[in-house]
Amino acid sequence: MPSDNRSAIHENVRRILAELPDGVALVAAAKGRSVEEIVAAVDAGVRIVGQNYVQEAEAAVEAIGKAAEWHLIGHLQRNKAKDAVRLFDMVESVDSLRLARRLDRECAELDRKMPILIEINSGREPQKSGVLPEEALELVAAVARLERLDVRGLMTMGPFVEDPEELRPGFRETRALFEKLAVELRDVRMEILSMGMSDSYRVAIEEGATMVRIGTALFGPRPRV
Repeated sequence: MPSDNRSAIHENVRRILAELPDGVALVAAAKGRSVEEIVAAVDAGVRIVGQNYVQEAEAAVEAIGKAAEWHLIGHLQRNKAKDAVRLFDMVESVDSLRLARRLDRECAELDRKMPILIEINSGREPQKSGVLPEEALELVAAVARLERLDVRGLMTMGPFVEDPEELRPGFRETRALFEKLAVELRDVRMEILSMGMSDSYRVAIEEGATMVRIGTALFGPRPRV
């Protein structure tokens, strides 16, 4: 990777880390990024790397290892659950009881407990993954009963929009749901609210996000394939 690209990533990481309020964690969303780009981000201070695909994470995890924490932030197919449990420190995108049960079984095989977030379809988009807000209480309660999964909070993506302000109602509803679950499910630790990406993280933080997933603003535009 050219040195100017590395320098740009370093500068972007430092700028955004300095901007984030205390208590808000940065996830470097590394979809489509090279191992060299991810290394540059970690060298600059990134401590959590998010990957969308299990297969894409393999090389990066092998190269970087425990220098970063690894989160799966994309949709997870059940047949990839075994590899996900092996590679990731957290799965942010659990959206069904069937997937949760599969992860639970795979965690038992490896004798580990997996922190997870429940993905909320805050935009109520039929083509998107995530549980609808009104169905989240039932799902979280059921997943919390699984021995090998540790529900730590919620994640939402939101629809693709021109104006990040259009995402505010969905973020606000997800925050309200987060607070409701914390009260109604006393045995579940609602600690992490993962919302917002490069174009919307500032709005998400205003609406209560404790974790933001930023890719383009760290790495620059993704190369065209």
